[in-house]
Amino acid sequence: MKKILFLHGFYASGQCVPAVALKEAFEGEADVITPDLPIHPKEAVSFIRRLINSEKPDLLIGNSCGSFYAQMVAPVVGIPALLGNPHFQMTEFLKQRIGEHQYKSPRKDGKQTFVIDETLIEEFAEMEAVQFNNSDSDFKDRIWGLFGEKDTLAHFEPTFLKYYSKSFHFPGGHTPTAEEVRTWYVPLAKNLLKSVA
Repeated sequence: MKKILFLHGFYASGQCVPAVALKEAFEGEADVITPDLPIHPKEAVSFIRRLINSEKPDLLIGNSCGSFYAQMVAPVVGIPALLGNPHFQMTEFLKQRIGEHQYKSPRKDGKQTFVIDETLIEEFAEMEAVQFNNSDSDFKDRIWGLFGEKDTLAHFEPTFLKYYSKSFHFPGGHTPTAEEVRTWYVPLAKNLLKSVA
């Protein structure tokens, strides 16, 4: 059975709506792994790399900040990726939100609050500066972008298209609903899996 690793957005967890919808949609066809990602970006990327080494997924699917990570890791490990509403400027997003926040879905460790501070923003700035360093022209058809037409948070399709060639739209917002995941993410994920089989 194929394996898919889903990387959630910044405020989310491995129990968020898109993660649960993907698990349900692929039941019996693929094992969908939906971990809780560390809040700090370097920790998150190290965690993702370790998970890829141990689980050997066939496909990465990200949303928002998870797509930021997927784009950086996919060419290095040679795994195709579907980037849902990728957010390539997390620093701009975080600068407006300094302080304590709550995750929007439950995390396995029970922690439901986190803090955005200058240190976290600096860490993201370091990663942003090198985020496309591993993009590879041989890999440009294996990373697909899916962009919500009503997304009010991330508008990075032009940036995406500087490095990758396959871009798709769906009539939704930044965080897809379960129905949007089933209707738009799942068919693209299946096609991407087939294209690299």
